[in-house]
Amino acid sequence: MDKTHISVWNKCLKIIKDNVSGQNFKTWFEPIKAVRLENQILTIEVPSQFFYEWLEEHYLTLLKKVMRNQLGNEGRLEYSILMENALSSAQQYKVKVPGRTNGELKNAPMNMPVNINSGIRNPFVIPGLKKVNVDSQLNAGYSFDTFVEGECNRLARSAGYAVAGKPGGTSFNPLLIYGSVGMGKTHLAHAIGIEIKSRNPEKTVLYVSSEKFTHQFTDAVRNNTHNDFVHFYQMIDALIIDDIQFFAGKEKTQDVFFHIFNHLHQTGRQLVLTSDKAPVDLQGMEQRLLSRFKWGLSADLQMPDLETRIAILMKKMYVDGIDLPREIVEYIAYSITANVRELEGALISILAQASLNRKAITLELAKSMIDKFVKNTTHEVSIDYIQKVVCDYFSLPIDLLKSKTRKRQVVQARQIAMFFAKSMTKSSLSLIGANCGGKDHATVLHACRTVNNLMDTDKKFKANVVELQKKITHTSK
Repeated sequence: MDKTHISVWNKCLKIIKDNVSGQNFKTWFEPIKAVRLENQILTIEVPSQFFYEWLEEHYLTLLKKVMRNQLGNEGRLEYSILMENALSSAQQYKVKVPGRTNGELKNAPMNMPVNINSGIRNPFVIPGLKKVNVDSQLNAGYSFDTFVEGECNRLARSAGYAVAGKPGGTSFNPLLIYGSVGMGKTHLAHAIGIEIKSRNPEKTVLYVSSEKFTHQFTDAVRNNTHNDFVHFYQMIDALIIDDIQFFAGKEKTQDVFFHIFNHLHQTGRQLVLTSDKAPVDLQGMEQRLLSRFKWGLSADLQMPDLETRIAILMKKMYVDGIDLPREIVEYIAYSITANVRELEGALISILAQASLNRKAITLELAKSMIDKFVKNTTHEVSIDYIQKVVCDYFSLPIDLLKSKTRKRQVVQARQIAMFFAKSMTKSSLSLIGANCGGKDHATVLHACRTVNNLMDTDKKFKANVVELQKKITHTSK
């Protein structure tokens, strides 16, 4: 059967999916489309130049590997970069990648977009209207200094810092930061605004929630000051709007924001937006607005891993002048995995309980408080938590489980942890392996087969696994 560009790329995706985390696969590989296959050269279409550069910087080795696997040593990859613009909805740029090792564009872009600023007079700006002093509405506590970087937020944080250094001058315009509740979207949005204002005091920066924006617009319509409302927002140099998902279903609000967005974008101003969903998942939004959200970069904030959760607690303690034993910090980080807000809330609850009852902060107090704290919240099973339960059960330090040792007891505990991680989480095999001592996906598969075989032949081993499963599922409810 002859190979087609779609069949080749689908096979590539199968390999890639097993070598990156589920979230990274969704972010960086699902949007890619295979365009054609000619002379052992596979052409794939990516959404933007930034997207292409990120793939080249972080996944070049993996892409070379899958190309060799599917097309042999002569296989090559060519990118087709899809650029969207207000006046040019779909123009393509080709970048040929003949087995290269650097990330430079080989061909100059073709069919450059029309200069959207030339010859266009803004009909809304009143001649002689000057900027007024605007209160930026930024929370000084939400700075980059207090934002803890981890694997879960590195892309969003890096893009945010780049935007703050050159507002309106990067390809991240708009920058849309999305993630579920309590992941740090608002913190990062404020941090960007604070940094822009710090570097460019003359720039007008404004943070506003979507709800407040809607109320202001409604009042403007009621008071017949619609034009003043639009003019005010058109003067902003960096506009940050939080929780844009609340624009859903509000057609007139979306319409006025559409025109404000166009003006700011076309005049080189910066837009930073936050949402609880990716643009593709936003419901009740006009397509013309959704398409503009995709012009820049959409960066997600994922659930923080164990190391990041510990770092967040340590930073919070440092800022508040608190000192707690490491074992208590680790217990909180192991137990609270849902979001950053709950993590900090658990720490505050323990401190308040100890202070009000004049008790010393001990591990026992922390455990009793955490049990109460998570009773009414869904405790999601994580790889970290599974490892903790398994290590506690076998009386092993977690560092030993993640080490390279081949001692029988450790190997067996590690295999059981891999087995539960595969069956109880949505993590990829490669991510599970990486969290269990840097193993590859083949080792994880072998571990799962070994555990299943031993459960069929060893009654004591099966009893241990069943008991462990009860412990994990019971404590995760």
